[in-house]
Amino acid sequence: MRNFFLKWRNLDWLLFFAIIIFLVLSTSVLYSLSLNTDTANFLTFKKQIIFALSGLVLFFGVASINYSFWSTYSKLIFIFFALVLIFVLLFGANVKGTTGWLVLGPFNVQPVEFAKLALIVWLARYFSENAPEFKSFKHILVSGGMTLVYVGLVAMQPDLGSALVLLGTWLVVLLFTGIQKKHFVWLASAFVIISVVAWAFVLQPYQQSRILTFFDPGRDPQGEGYNVIQSMVAVGSGQWFGRGLALGSQSSLRFLPEPGTDFIFAVIGEELGLVGVTLVLGLFTFMFYRLFLIMRKSQDDFGAYLVLGAAAMLLVQTFINIGMNMGISPVTGIPLPLISAGGSSLWAVLIALGLVQSVHIKNK
Repeated sequence: MRNFFLKWRNLDWLLFFAIIIFLVLSTSVLYSLSLNTDTANFLTFKKQIIFALSGLVLFFGVASINYSFWSTYSKLIFIFFALVLIFVLLFGANVKGTTGWLVLGPFNVQPVEFAKLALIVWLARYFSENAPEFKSFKHILVSGGMTLVYVGLVAMQPDLGSALVLLGTWLVVLLFTGIQKKHFVWLASAFVIISVVAWAFVLQPYQQSRILTFFDPGRDPQGEGYNVIQSMVAVGSGQWFGRGLALGSQSSLRFLPEPGTDFIFAVIGEELGLVGVTLVLGLFTFMFYRLFLIMRKSQDDFGAYLVLGAAAMLLVQTFINIGMNMGISPVTGIPLPLISAGGSSLWAVLIALGLVQSVHIKNK
């Protein structure tokens, strides 16, 4: 019993309390959105409560496991989720044009969210074993090639947003590892070439339209540009203190599409104003600061890369989601970590933060 209390005493409680504030904010906004529906059955709000509570159980469960366990089975975990992604392509349910879901009773599970964790664990193992040799371009090719396995399978769903998160996670970890300038130039050149090829032969017409709309939302204000325009209107209309929970005209009158998931940041901007937006950005800044401290104090390379991978995934998702709400990144359907509605994303984020806490506990 004494060892049990000693273990949890070493939890990063500041990071944990930040997570709780995120979850309270998320459920509060989703509750306000439920008030504006025709039936007001609060289904999304109730589901998010269940996801949050069960996610916290997963968080503590993963935090209690020695993180070196995941290093031992990193390859098997990677292969397992590659097979799951293939299974999803063959037998998954199609939701809003994306075949990326498995129907498990009353819930739809999105395996790509957990594949992101599998990639983080594999990258942490590979980078920790080969970091001193990363001046060799071979290791960049191997790690990039393995990442592209997931990216390709996810892009075939097609889920461009999650594919970008996977690729961005690898890139952030790679940049923190340190690569030679010439290798960076080679990667940048390859990215340009792949982008051109993808535009011509891979991207669907609606995905091309989203990218073009990103550069000029006014080109199709009633079509692809509608979401971005309404989101920017919602964010701007909140002014200093917002219109109040459940009082936002953009969300309550349904001008704002997907207010509980893709555009929940715009809802916060409209209902809670600059104060609410500052709170959200401040919480994310604090969370990344705590992750940086835990990474820096890690006792081994695997733990450090595990925290770095989790931070990279969260950073990329946060940047994409807030960016598309502000009109500075394409609309790709990426949820805002810890705030957007959705069980798979919330569970995956809490598991990732549980891995981080496991590293912190071991450091103590």
